Amino acid sequence: MLKKLSIAVLLALGASSGQAAEFLLTDAQQGLDVGDWKITSDKLGIKSPVPFSIEKKRLHGGRQEGVDLLIVDNGVMKITLVPTRGMGIKEVKGADLRLGWDSPVKEVVNPAFIDLESRGGLGWLDGFNEMLVRCGYEWTGHPGVDDDGRLKSLHGRVQNIPASVVSVTVDEEPPYAIHVRGRVDERTFKMSELVTWTQLSVVPGQAEFALQDKLTNHADYENEYQIIYHGNFGAPILEEGARVSTPVKQISPFNDYAKAGLKGWQTYLGPTKGFDEMVFNLVPYSDADGNTLAVLNNRAGNAGVAVGYNTRQLPVLTLWKNTDTRAQGYVTGIEPGTSYAYSTKYQRPLGLVPKIQPGETKTFDLTYRLLRNGEEVKQALAQVEKIQDGRPTELREQPLVKLP
Repeated sequence: MLKKLSIAVLLALGASSGQAAEFLLTDAQQGLDVGDWKITSDKLGIKSPVPFSIEKKRLHGGRQEGVDLLIVDNGVMKITLVPTRGMGIKEVKGADLRLGWDSPVKEVVNPAFIDLESRGGLGWLDGFNEMLVRCGYEWTGHPGVDDDGRLKSLHGRVQNIPASVVSVTVDEEPPYAIHVRGRVDERTFKMSELVTWTQLSVVPGQAEFALQDKLTNHADYENEYQIIYHGNFGAPILEEGARVSTPVKQISPFNDYAKAGLKGWQTYLGPTKGFDEMVFNLVPYSDADGNTLAVLNNRAGNAGVAVGYNTRQLPVLTLWKNTDTRAQGYVTGIEPGTSYAYSTKYQRPLGLVPKIQPGETKTFDLTYRLLRNGEEVKQALAQVEKIQDGRPTELREQPLVKLP
């Protein structure tokens, strides 16, 4: 019987352990791109108890022309990554459960067709339809003119930067973990030289995956940085009566509109026409190692998703509730981050615009787990309760920032 290693253990061991098959799919410096490509456990000669495959394909037509997808099928779920869009994740599909949402943006939009500064800095929304979006790293949050007079567009640039390097590694020893790595560069003359190596790790047959991102400042000067991991979930998990649970030390409304939903922050409406987005700022509790968990489950409590992260890396959590109509985008966001969604100039006084020194690397670890039945939901909720450990939750009735 194979020893089942958790995703966290795999990350601690490194990108791979023992013998591994490595494939370089894209390298901008070499002018390399393999085009459409596929590898399977059979082709690798791996006798995995659960067959798996990794496939790269290029989209054509409309605004998705030239977009690369990387589809990892580990036997129980298909993870669709988008190297062209900052190594984001379009969706995750299990047998009966999907992580993702239905956006009015139907194509996987090539960043070449997006102007981030359009609509007063809201151009980012022209491509917003993924399950997981990285918001950062040079800045994040709502658009606004910063203290230096420059416009900072919505949620930064990294999601609209194609990866310069993409590779796949498959361990040739049990449990045959699959690792997808991508390098995304935020390099602007006189402004920044931030380089992020993203890594997704998944084990065949397991209904969870892990992200480990390493952000390095290659400049000779210190830089500010921010990151929000914007995880977005719609049907079938999100519905009337769905519930979010997480160990909370403090929660506050993002703005005056969200005040009305503060006491019912854990529960969701069905699709509601005229519902504006409600956002809440959370300070989570964690265990002795800094680890914490957020769980979203459906009304019946037999399906959901668990998002794990470390508060020493990502100290705050944004909860975004956008229970508008289905056509408009019925979705909620569970968003661990260094920062909330205020524009940068409002976050500096809150101490939520950290700095990274020349040559310094910051690491961010997250896990996403499909909860496929009532028992798995129950176990995840028990983890949340254990971390909360009876400690009180402070409900602050006023927003942290007085917005104009």
